[in-house]
Amino acid sequence: MGYKSDIEIARSAEKKPIQEVGAHLGIEAEHLLPYGHDKAKVSQEFINTLQDRENGKLILVTAINPTPAGEGKTTTTVGLGDGLNKIGKNAMICIREASLGPNFGMKGGAAGGGYSQVIPMEDMNLHFTGDFHAITSAHSLLSAMIDNHIYWGNDLGIDTRRVVWRRVVDMNDRALRQITASLGGVSNGFPREAGFDITVASEVMAILCLAKDLTDLQEKLGNMIVAYRRDRSPVFCRDIQADGAMTVLLKDAIKPNLVQTLENNPAFVHGGPFANIAHGCNSLIATQTALKLSDYVVTEAGFGADLGAEKFLNIKCRKAGLSPSVIVLVATIRAMKMNGGVAKQDLGKENVSAVKSGCANLGRHIENLKSFGVPVIVAINHFVKDTEDEIDAVMDFVTSQGSEAIVSKHWEFGSEGSIELAKRVSEIADSGVSDFAPIYPDNMPLAEKIQTICKSIYRADEAVMDKKILDQLKQWEDQGYGGLPICMAKTQYSFSTDPTLRGAPTGHSVPVREVRISAGAGFIVVVCGEIMTMPGLPRVPAAESICLNKSGEIEGLF
Repeated sequence: MGYKSDIEIARSAEKKPIQEVGAHLGIEAEHLLPYGHDKAKVSQEFINTLQDRENGKLILVTAINPTPAGEGKTTTTVGLGDGLNKIGKNAMICIREASLGPNFGMKGGAAGGGYSQVIPMEDMNLHFTGDFHAITSAHSLLSAMIDNHIYWGNDLGIDTRRVVWRRVVDMNDRALRQITASLGGVSNGFPREAGFDITVASEVMAILCLAKDLTDLQEKLGNMIVAYRRDRSPVFCRDIQADGAMTVLLKDAIKPNLVQTLENNPAFVHGGPFANIAHGCNSLIATQTALKLSDYVVTEAGFGADLGAEKFLNIKCRKAGLSPSVIVLVATIRAMKMNGGVAKQDLGKENVSAVKSGCANLGRHIENLKSFGVPVIVAINHFVKDTEDEIDAVMDFVTSQGSEAIVSKHWEFGSEGSIELAKRVSEIADSGVSDFAPIYPDNMPLAEKIQTICKSIYRADEAVMDKKILDQLKQWEDQGYGGLPICMAKTQYSFSTDPTLRGAPTGHSVPVREVRISAGAGFIVVVCGEIMTMPGLPRVPAAESICLNKSGEIEGLF
């Protein structure tokens, strides 16, 4: 049996005009800022009218640690949302926008797959509505204004050795990780070391995704620490007087983007912080708006549950007062086999014993998620070569963990393949059994928060922090930042900091390389092991296969 590619399926979809999708939600055309015929931004004026409405149920989709075998978290998010609508529920989907870096690097696209996709797929995976470019521009404006302030006399007394504001670009470019800026003579400023992160790691991205409105956005931008003086006192973005102009650049980017699924169900696609180096969730404004417009909101958190879900629960839900009703944990038979030691080229062969061995990773995530007080259901994202015995092995294991698993065939059949999952998820959500709470309190010392995540979620013996890092954490506490949550920057491939260590390792330690404060976004970034905030391209990047065919159509996105 031959299967169409994701891009072929998306291209043949029968899209509704975006005004019709908005009308289904009660959004009048005057409150939609259209970008072509199939995507639009929702006005703040309309969002303001929703404040007195009750919230719907929040459903989080997360996954096991990613493997080259594929898990399909976004595909399952879309499939579940379509399935809920199929059984007569009023449901919306909230996912992140795609970064050009991984699209042209490893992933090739981030709109779902098969018959569970968000469209327009090509636009979503490329420039979309320009949000990432606006974020890059706002970030770059601040970078330029910092160096310009120093050039014209440095009235703020910035220590040029302690400018902590890095530059960003939305592309994987390892050559920019560490650079020397302002070379070329007196007219170019004062030479200093600098560096680039990828745009999705920018604090501006994090702030856009955590801001309530434009006023809150400007306040948070102003609170960003960009440098220090010789006496170690902080210099803020508002001191540079860049916060107003940055807000102007972001005035449209903060508005949620409305699109649709292949089955014409509404979806917000907005914001895009990575989960391995940032907080990994779509925008707060999109999620909260969706909760006012629908009875069920299906959202995802990036990478495995040890990263995306942990940050969704400990950062986003804490800051916004959100409480998920149920968590859907995505797993595949192929990934279980890979966790059990099977090579990628052998994944098509039945191997029940490897499936059973690989279930340890799944069990660790189930246990971790339950520690937040939220019920967990496992969605087995079905691949056509999965065998009944392999599926039964996972189902039996999940049952032994006090949870339940459901096979979902949304990739192959769309909503028809996710009806059983949708019914069970809605039943659990409606039962009201969730008793959500973060795993550490606000007033816990910063170093203890880091240890709590490393020991409770990663099952490490300890987080290893030298005196310099402990002193920095203490200094931030003395400055009033002790109540901030922690954002771990760590490899997504393992519970440990070793990306090759699959399964459910114990007895390891988590080396903390550096800590950064995101005072505007409101969290402490803890950089662990060899993780990079500017990724590199793989040996064979996806970009080599992305092109226009003779008909002018895009090929290579998936």
